[in-house]
Amino acid sequence: LLLGCLWLLAAPPVSSIFQRPTGTPAPLRLQYLLEPLHPTVHTQRGATATLPCVLRALPRNYRVKWSKVEPANYQENIIIITNGLYHKNYGPLSPRVRLRHSHRYDASLTITDVALEDEGRYRCQLVNGLEDESISLTLHLEGVVFPYQPSNGRYKFNYHEAKRACELQDSRLATYQQLYKAWTEGLDWCNAGWILDGTVHYPIINSREPCGGRLLLPGVRTYGARDKQKDRFDAFCFTSALQGQVYFIRGHLNFKEAGQACRNHGAAIAKVGQLYSAWKFSQLDRCDGGWLADGSVRYPITTPRERCGGLPDPGVRSFGFPSKEMRTYGTYCFVG
Repeated sequence: LLLGCLWLLAAPPVSSIFQRPTGTPAPLRLQYLLEPLHPTVHTQRGATATLPCVLRALPRNYRVKWSKVEPANYQENIIIITNGLYHKNYGPLSPRVRLRHSHRYDASLTITDVALEDEGRYRCQLVNGLEDESISLTLHLEGVVFPYQPSNGRYKFNYHEAKRACELQDSRLATYQQLYKAWTEGLDWCNAGWILDGTVHYPIINSREPCGGRLLLPGVRTYGARDKQKDRFDAFCFTSALQGQVYFIRGHLNFKEAGQACRNHGAAIAKVGQLYSAWKFSQLDRCDGGWLADGSVRYPITTPRERCGGLPDPGVRSFGFPSKEMRTYGTYCFVG
């Protein structure tokens, strides 16, 4: 009997292909699902988050299907299906999701050890024959967006290379919502970069000639969707809280010595995303330039001052990619 029930759960339900004709009444309000009081759930990387989905009644022969809408390919990926007695998990989220099931009407989804890629829109759908209904919720990670380009200069990444570059720096390509929020918080960057859905943008606070001209209003400027294989831009990466610590080792080290210095302390040379996270969430503030894993030299400033670059705003400052043989800088290390 158990195997039979699980077999029934294994096949996703067939969605109706019929559309409501023009002029017909709007669909009825939710009958079985309760509207969530807070459709956005805020969390951080590494935390446990619960997306609420509660039934007001239990129809006969129903199923509840959880899925995630992926902006990169505009598809819905099934996460879990339950009929109230049995459930089946699907996809890469499978090891980290479960139903909260605190009572018989509770079909809320709990995600443990939240990862960067978990951010996005989720759908809880009650499948009940012709009376299917659903609610949408958004999982929002608190974090920071940073522009990224490689050592060989600007506009070198196609989409797939940009995606990989962010992942190598303990981050992922930002969503448009993340980039827009970063702009409202002061991100001003003249170089265009890829974001997760394959479009290209750049955020401008201070209108100026090299960045579209002085007459254009501030905003997130867009190049729209571009060819993911042929077109080349920078990347906008997003990272969230760390499960670990970034710290500085003083010295006059070349790049190889910097990595060894971190390893001598049982740590690894920090990645760019880890330094941004420490600056954002741990208020790491140092005037000292230090090597990072990609060969760049940067330093985080939370309290701007004259002797630390003189810029008026907090941020992660960069010396670019100096020769790896230079013995001028210390190093930033990360220990998990």
